[in-house]
Amino acid sequence: MRRYGVGTLLLALLISVLWLSDRRWPVPVHDISPARVVVAQDGTPLWRFADNEGVWRYPVQPEQVSPRYLEALINYEDRWFWHHPGINPFSLLRAAWQFIRHGDIVSGGSTLTMQVARLLEPHPRTITGKIRQFWRALQLEWHYSKTEILTLYLNLAPFGGTLQGVGAASWVYLGKAPSELSYSEAAMLAVLPQAPSRLRPDRWPERAQQARDKVLRRMASQGLWSEQQVEESLQESVWLAPRKMPQLAPLLSRYLAGQSQSPLVTTTIDAALQRQLETLALNAKARLPARTSLAMLVVDHSTMEVKAWIGSVDINDSSRFGHVDMVTAIRSPGSVLKPFIFGLALDDGLIHPASLLQDIPRHFSQYRPGNFDSGFNGPVSMSDALVRSLNLPAVQVLEAYGPKRFAGELRNIGLNLYLPPGSEPNLSLILGGGGARLDKLVAAYSAFARHGKAAELRLQPSDLLRERALMSPGAAWIIRRIMAGQSQPVADDVLPAIAPLAWKTGTSYGYRDAWAIGLNARYTIGVWVGRPDGTPTAGQFGQGSALPILNQVNNLLQATSRVQQLRLPPDSRPPSVSAAEICWPGGQSLPPGDSNCRRRLMTWLLDNSQPPTLQAPGQESIQGTQQRVWVDKQGYRVAYDCPGAEPQVITLWPLPLEPWLAPVEHRARRLPLISSVCPPRLSATSAPLLLYGIRNGERLKRLPGQPQLAVKIYSQGGGQGQRFWFVNGEPAQSHDSVLSLELKHSGDYQILVLDEEGQIATVQFEMQ
Repeated sequence: MRRYGVGTLLLALLISVLWLSDRRWPVPVHDISPARVVVAQDGTPLWRFADNEGVWRYPVQPEQVSPRYLEALINYEDRWFWHHPGINPFSLLRAAWQFIRHGDIVSGGSTLTMQVARLLEPHPRTITGKIRQFWRALQLEWHYSKTEILTLYLNLAPFGGTLQGVGAASWVYLGKAPSELSYSEAAMLAVLPQAPSRLRPDRWPERAQQARDKVLRRMASQGLWSEQQVEESLQESVWLAPRKMPQLAPLLSRYLAGQSQSPLVTTTIDAALQRQLETLALNAKARLPARTSLAMLVVDHSTMEVKAWIGSVDINDSSRFGHVDMVTAIRSPGSVLKPFIFGLALDDGLIHPASLLQDIPRHFSQYRPGNFDSGFNGPVSMSDALVRSLNLPAVQVLEAYGPKRFAGELRNIGLNLYLPPGSEPNLSLILGGGGARLDKLVAAYSAFARHGKAAELRLQPSDLLRERALMSPGAAWIIRRIMAGQSQPVADDVLPAIAPLAWKTGTSYGYRDAWAIGLNARYTIGVWVGRPDGTPTAGQFGQGSALPILNQVNNLLQATSRVQQLRLPPDSRPPSVSAAEICWPGGQSLPPGDSNCRRRLMTWLLDNSQPPTLQAPGQESIQGTQQRVWVDKQGYRVAYDCPGAEPQVITLWPLPLEPWLAPVEHRARRLPLISSVCPPRLSATSAPLLLYGIRNGERLKRLPGQPQLAVKIYSQGGGQGQRFWFVNGEPAQSHDSVLSLELKHSGDYQILVLDEEGQIATVQFEMQ
């Protein structure tokens, strides 16, 4: 102890000082300012978020960098990197001797570890600064492995301007991943951090080439690269176009950066497709009205990976609110929800594709929907109503299905319909009465390509595939084929195995939003056009504004190789779908020659279900359109207890459709004449008595300069025989189904009609 006690004490004291110093002044690895980059699925940078000093990085691991670069870097900068403890005394002595001999710095003595220490904590080139660098290098070796230190260098080395790290330099200077560097490129990037400003290849290509050649010759002299390879690399000239920062998918990048703190955010975006669609958006900008933007979304529905995300027409155009991401904005969806209600109603057994629906004027309390073209078509099939985007048939089906139930089914798959505070789902939902987002709509439309299951969008490869059933595979297949223009059944050997483009457009109230959503064999495409501030644009509608852009996007996606075309997923007919012939007006199959089959239609059926024609509330008597009557041998309608009476079932058209039918199809012509010998008893089962021509509560105005107003009111239904009309309680002269009036005085009017069965119908209106 007497001989070694002092030495031991001093050693223990030194170790304690070093340990306390390490705890008091740790390596400032975690003090690096955050800088993030959002990249495409193949690693292409989309957008960068610089740190507080404007520096941006592309984080890489050593295994993500070309081995050629690592060989050039380590053997040119620090051959003994894997063996020294952070400081190489032999390199320091050699550098000092060369400085004394030549009077100038011939080679540096810094190791890669020391360079990392200087990058983490810059210091002046003084003795004190050098000592601090030595200490930090030892700390790095103490706390981190060689691979971790090399990773720090790869991501912190300066490459000129605001670039740090070989990943950022490779993408900005060369436009490629650092894993794809050639021998020449690896040598140039290995030497560039020695003097990043003086050797920048985009500004000083001659200097960069001289430095690169020095590295190449060093690699040849050390026998690491072959002479032939080095000679070929020396022949390559260094010439680079001015560097460009990544500027793709800015709004998606902002969206993801707000959800992740990772320095590298990897997306599912296809960089080439994203670039094409951003160019398409800029080209479309000149054709759009002032202050109008657009949004586009492309999703591979086989994996639900988002391949392109265009949030605005131009992020730099403030007059068009380019900074607002319209992919996630809540807007009125117009008619794009109609395929969902028809598909759900198919599964519910309410309708089939050829069901007879009514495109007629109707009003529901204060809600009076109309069609886009302001006209009405009378009897239409479900498939025709979907293809032509007719409003009243969709409202009729939603009324039968239930708006609350409909909103709940969509909410279950993630498609929330945003309603005004305090309101509940109502019939206006199907025409855009609730707000929705483009990304959620596209995700919901994937159900038509994924056998009835809607899946969430996947923005990053790590996102799990989550899906929920919305409708049966058969219903999804039928709706998709209808939207693709293939509503008519054909044999399986004629039916295209690869589904063509199926699409649906929509226009919100006041021409504020134009929509088009489509599905081809691989992708689901969503397009929105409108003004982000919500102001209307006259003449802007889905088919005229959004559909042409959707077709352009589809053409870009279809321009693929023959091999890719062969890999497209088939869309075979599900076993639950079959072809059949049905009859109107009943909506079901009837044998040939049946008099109740007034019109025959071919259609697809789901589970061979043939639901009868859907009736609207209050249209018919309790017998509906299936009228059971008794006829005698002469064909006259008689009472059931008359001699020789035989029962007969007659299928009638829904009463409100009569104005669109030929006279021979009216129920007055379809029902047998009443027998004068044994007439049937009048019953309350007759069709209800209806009035049309004027809406209840309507306000009428005379034309300027006209002293009176001509009005015609029509009655439908009720029993046969005369009609008795009353105007404000006073009898009118007419006794048929039409009342013609010449109104001269302003005020309130009540029109009442009475049939021979005692049924009454009234309408009230005001003339100003």
